[in-house]
Amino acid sequence: MFALFFLLFSIKTEFRPVSKSAAGQGADLLSDPMFYAASIPAVLLFGIAKGGFGGGPGVAAVPLMALVMSPVQAAAILLPILCLMDLISLWAYRGKWVLPELRTLIPASMLGILAGTLLFGYMSAAAVKLIIGLVAILFTSHYWLIQRHDSSAAAGYIARGYGILGGAAAGFTSFVAHAGGPPISMYLLRRPLDRTQFVATAVVFFAVVNYAKLLPYGWLGQLSADNLGASLILAPFAPIGVGLGVWLHNNVSDRWFFRFVYVLLFVVALKLISDGLRGL
Repeated sequence: MFALFFLLFSIKTEFRPVSKSAAGQGADLLSDPMFYAASIPAVLLFGIAKGGFGGGPGVAAVPLMALVMSPVQAAAILLPILCLMDLISLWAYRGKWVLPELRTLIPASMLGILAGTLLFGYMSAAAVKLIIGLVAILFTSHYWLIQRHDSSAAAGYIARGYGILGGAAAGFTSFVAHAGGPPISMYLLRRPLDRTQFVATAVVFFAVVNYAKLLPYGWLGQLSADNLGASLILAPFAPIGVGLGVWLHNNVSDRWFFRFVYVLLFVVALKLISDGLRGL
């Protein structure tokens, strides 16, 4: 996976989504109905995913928003909202996480965040769209493959050491597009965890990762006044989404929810891959 990312980042087109010209588009973005049509469902979906399903389906949020804005700007707008969601989710799942898994995953994720920070200047808009689309395709393919097994145990557990790879990959993809769900899910779903332990462990992991990303995002100019203003407007939908996710986790089977999200994610991923390939 990392080899693919480094190949894409060999494209030396510098991409600064918060330049003066881009920053001037903030008011236009907030007056565009399509911004709300894409962003409100994205925030709700991410909240539902974070509050009830370990954050995995939330990988669809940035691709949805990337249909109407730069994918990097979409990630910047979402980060403060995700930090708010993390606080709510931590309270909802307090004490239910598995610390040994976190001791493996969190240090590895810091390496991924560092790699994303150092490589940020080499990311073109097309490359980011292509990465997000490919990660989304990988995640949907993994999900449908898992559905062919009766349980995660049927597929066989993997050693905790693989959490180093999963954590590093999740830190990197989370930095690029808040898409850390795929590598973390592909690891934790193959560990001996029940449903609540899986979600709670993912909640703590992404809370640490998201708050750690605030410093490099700010250093890279991502947390501009325009982006923070958009975050503030969308913030009220964060607790609504998380609350819905917790309720669904406790009361509703996740089968149909997952099927709907992954079909949607697959379609959006194909669009992003197409756009990314045309822009290379």
